[in-house]
Parts: sequence; C-alpha cells; structure tokens
Amino acid sequence: MTTAELTEFRAEVRDWCRAHLPQDWRATQTGATEVEFVAFQQDWFQALRRAGYAVPHWPGEWGGGTPIPHQVVLYQELAAHDAPRLVLAFVAIHHAAATLLAAGTEAQRARHLPAILDGEIWVQGFSEPGAGSDLAALTTAARREGNDYVVTGQKVWASGAQYADWCLLLARTDPDAPKRQGISYFLLDMRSPGIDVRPIRQATGEAHFCEIFLDEVRIPVANLIGAEHAGWQVAQRTLGAERGLTMLELAERLGNAGFRWLLESCAHLDPEGRRPIDDPVVLDRLATFETEITGLRALCRELVERHDCGTAGPADASIVKLYYSELLQRLTDFGAELGGVAAHGVLRKPRSGGWESGAWVLDFIGSWEWTIPGGASEIQRTIIGERGLGLPQEPVAGR
Repeated sequence: MTTAELTEFRAEVRDWCRAHLPQDWRATQTGATEVEFVAFQQDWFQALRRAGYAVPHWPGEWGGGTPIPHQVVLYQELAAHDAPRLVLAFVAIHHAAATLLAAGTEAQRARHLPAILDGEIWVQGFSEPGAGSDLAALTTAARREGNDYVVTGQKVWASGAQYADWCLLLARTDPDAPKRQGISYFLLDMRSPGIDVRPIRQATGEAHFCEIFLDEVRIPVANLIGAEHAGWQVAQRTLGAERGLTMLELAERLGNAGFRWLLESCAHLDPEGRRPIDDPVVLDRLATFETEITGLRALCRELVERHDCGTAGPADASIVKLYYSELLQRLTDFGAELGGVAAHGVLRKPRSGGWESGAWVLDFIGSWEWTIPGGASEIQRTIIGERGLGLPQEPVAGR
C-alpha cells in the first residue's frame, strides 16, 4: 500500500464528509424522540453504505474488503469531521457479522448479512443479573423440544434491545456440564412470543440499557450457531469483534471530539474572568491527556495490525479496553471539574454521539459504562496478569 494511495483515499473521504455529513446533527439529535433517533440512525447508515464506508471490515463478497490501512484512514477522518456514531448498527455490523462469518451456516449468512445492510438491528443477549463479568455463570436455560429449543431466563445490560430485530443469545443447554461446556449460542428473533423487553432508566436520563425476560421462548434448531454446547467458543468470536478497529474508532473519537471539547472548555472565561488554560496546572493536565491519547492511538493501530496478521496476544484486547476506559473516565472527570456547577445543569447530549460530547457531567457518568460492563477493570487486569504476563492464577475459594 503506497503513501500516495492512502493520501488519495484520505482526500476522497474528506470530500465525502464535507458533502454528506449532516452539519446540524448534534443540535437535531439533542432531545430527539425515539422515532427521530431511529430514523436518523437508519438514514446515516445507508448514507455510509452507499459510499462503501458502512462495513469496510467485512469480506469483499459481502460489501467490504477495504484494506486495513484504508480502514484506519476512514475512521480517522470520520472522527476528525465529528461524524455521528453508528449506535444502532454497532452490534449488527461488528458482533453479529463476526459471529455469522466465523461460525454461521451459509443459510444463516445469506439470511442475515444482506438484512443487516438493509438496516436489521441486533442486540447482544449475554450478561445476566448473576453473570456479568463471570459470563460463564449464566443460568438462562434452553431445552430441546423437537425442532425447537425452548428458552427461559433473563438478560440484562442489553444495549438497544428495545429497537432490536434479532438477538445474539447465550443459553445453557446442559446444566450438568462444566459451566463453559454446557452453553449454546442462538440467533433469536425478537418478535418471538414470550419476550419482554424493559428499558433501564440510567442516571443520565437515557435508557439504552435493557432487561430481556424470556418465558418459554421457542427458537428453531436452524437458529443454533455452531454445535450444541459449544456456545462458549463461538462467543469468543463475538467478543473478539470488540478488538481492533472498533477500539480504533473510539480512540480516534476521544482524540478528536473529546480532546477538542476539553480544549474549548479550557479556553472559555470562567465567572471570575479567567481562562483555565492559562493555569500551568491545567496545561500540565492537558499535556498529559494529549500524551496518553497519542499512546492509545498507537496501541490501537498496533493491535489492528497484529490482529490482521494473526499475531495478537491473548491479553491485547484487555490492555486496550482497560487503557481506553480509564483514560475516558479521567478525561471526562477533568472536564466536569473544569465545568464546575454550570456543567451540572447540562441535562441533555446528542443521542447519536459518543462518550465525549462535551456535556461533561453526563459524559463522566456515561464513562462508567466502559470501566464496569464488558469485564470490569479488575477483570481486565486479571486477564492481563494471567494470560498476558503468565502470572499465577488468583486463588479461588474451595480450590
């Protein structure tokens, strides 16, 4: 890949952003209704699809095939131009697609991949009230009855479940097997009888997390992904989709919009007529953040390259997740500190944005979504220590 080719592609993406990016999206998505939010997300996804930018990481035969260096440039430019995030499509184009491509049947891929491109929305049904970081402790049960599995249980922290058409579902099919060996993986039609979705109102006022209650829900055997009882292995493919370019996109957004909002906050006059940026202590904090963001970007790019070459280590994804989530939390905390009392009066933020909107108190509260779900920071450190550094496993009671 030559430098000239990447430069040409960067110019192409920049021109496209200038021509197609909705300039007023932050204003229109602040206070948007559910209907307005969904319509905006669907329209934005289709705009990216028409340009060939929606699923660059997919194989060429399914509408992707963009080389890794070009994908890096694409996410850099979308972040630099403050493009909206694909909030509703995120699970579909990353987690669902990765699972279907790695472990799905030809019929399952042919059914769902084109539908995802047409706007099919997916949710991830993994975590449970008693099985968050210890995902393998899940208790949602599926029993075989003829050509169906009948599923009963509860899922929680299911982002966007109220909008979803389909769900990536883990359920226990062998209650007597060791906990990682008795789980199966299913594609669940969210219109099936027996499903009750309940949004969870968060401290920010949003409700994108949901509970999913399953009461004798029937799933056709044809919707089993992989072999029966082998769902844990398939789930690693799903979770692996969080590596690489998904984190690269978030890192670029933190380095562009997030750091830019922080700089702007520091340049505004406070009630006493002073600018925080003139304080050497604030300048030192800003320099530290810029250095950390530079390191995060480099770390993500290295992970993308290693993942593409098949040389990524067992703890690499945990390192990136831990670094990003705690940096996000520190940066938004500092923004809230600088914003003072006035920042607490900002009660809304754009619905199609990320965790770095410049509404600092809401951003800081939202940053906890990264240090707790998906494996808390303590869990990530354990993985890094045991799998990455080869340290002895932590002692477990009774073992």
